Amino acid sequence: MRRTLALVLAATVLVAAKPGPAGPLLLNEANFDPALLLPPPPADGSAIAKAELAALFVVDRTRTPAEEARAKTDNRVKDVTIFAAIMGPGFDLDRLPATKALFQTVRAEEKAAADRAKDHFLRNRPWIVDKTLHPCSTDDEPQSSYPSGHATMGYAMAAVLADLVPTKAPAILARAADYGHSRLVCEMHFASDVTAGQTYGMLIAERLMQQPAFQAQFRAAAAELQSFH
Repeated sequence: MRRTLALVLAATVLVAAKPGPAGPLLLNEANFDPALLLPPPPADGSAIAKAELAALFVVDRTRTPAEEARAKTDNRVKDVTIFAAIMGPGFDLDRLPATKALFQTVRAEEKAAADRAKDHFLRNRPWIVDKTLHPCSTDDEPQSSYPSGHATMGYAMAAVLADLVPTKAPAILARAADYGHSRLVCEMHFASDVTAGQTYGMLIAERLMQQPAFQAQFRAAAAELQSFH
């Protein structure tokens, strides 16, 4: 009986801690509803859906081994280090604790928001629609295609990082676009999934920047990155 109670209490603590390093989510079901922020994905069997599938078969035939390798690398990396080459060799998050904390918050917030959207729209992944595709991986949930979580993360982090370092904004946003495109090269998503991820990620960044707690983290990171540059 005591063991059962202990397990229940432990599970309760884990659930309570789930939102991430920032504590309770700043963006939640009440103030950030994907049903009000994103259009539904193209319906199965619609002309747009068929065109999107046909475009993935073009990718399947034309992607080069180098393009596929880069896309597979992007498939594995899900944090702000996707912008490390742009930021320069000194962009070491272990030496930039305020910046690291800021982007841990962005990651926790955008991941929770993307998961809510995926659970709402329940779009089939491309390899579920057509099993003859060759995606980089089939480990993701089968009905989690819309919006692209990688694109959501890439653009949310890009928008915040571009605000922190405006001189590098064009290169940062170009990298986010390339990161989103890798989802098509990997055949992990349809084009509208990536477009929705771009929209959603930028909205997440905008709404986070309106939150006083996030603004405080942003100011600390901005001060830290001034000394970095």
